[in-house]
Amino acid sequence: MLTAHTIKVLQSLDKKKFRQKYNLFLVEGNKIISELANSPYKVKEIFSLNPEDITVKDVQVHQISEAELKKISMLQNPKDSVAVCFLKNESDFSENNLQLVLDGIQDPGNLGTIIRLADWFGIEQIVCSNDTVDFYNPKVIMATMGSFTRVNIVYKDLQEFFSKTENLNIGTDMDGESIYEFKRRDKMNIILGNEGNGIRDFTESVLNHKITIPRFGKSQSTESLNVAVAAGIVLGQLFSK
Repeated sequence: MLTAHTIKVLQSLDKKKFRQKYNLFLVEGNKIISELANSPYKVKEIFSLNPEDITVKDVQVHQISEAELKKISMLQNPKDSVAVCFLKNESDFSENNLQLVLDGIQDPGNLGTIIRLADWFGIEQIVCSNDTVDFYNPKVIMATMGSFTRVNIVYKDLQEFFSKTENLNIGTDMDGESIYEFKRRDKMNIILGNEGNGIRDFTESVLNHKITIPRFGKSQSTESLNVAVAAGIVLGQLFSK
């Protein structure tokens, strides 16, 4: 049976300040939890409706009731298990030849989807501005469907990052070159901006090249694409060449 204190701690992990205070975050669902075994993330303990379904080695699995699961889950319709994991120590940063750079992404679902896209296309690193949503947010973790275990996500002061990067800075912009005509370079940062405001002025000032996804609809009235959808189109086109 879960104690009131344990429930309070786990519920508090919905907020970044408490994730940092306890050095913990939550992963929900047996499928995603199974991805943790071969990842850099250490599992503290697991709470499950059916402990026999959990195969994470050397981790204590506690059986709980459906009522208890609802109390500690961040989901409206809780899944089968909740894993309590330690935050990963920030690893030494090493620049990759192709990486995504996120400039102020705020929506957890968008960040989670972009992490999943990066995993799909074999991009092993995402650089986030310090004001990008925390990737340990439960909604981000869920949206990645386990891909967060295979993509290194680092947070940087972008002014400092751009002053040191050796990659070309390629930014998405409505006035850029069509992605269908753009020639892929050997070393690139693909930069995606905030959902409402796009790339901020400073980031735009360091761009080496701008790319866009042209509209083909007759009305040409759609103002913009969801940033995660745009990321998928850009990456799909880059890898088709």
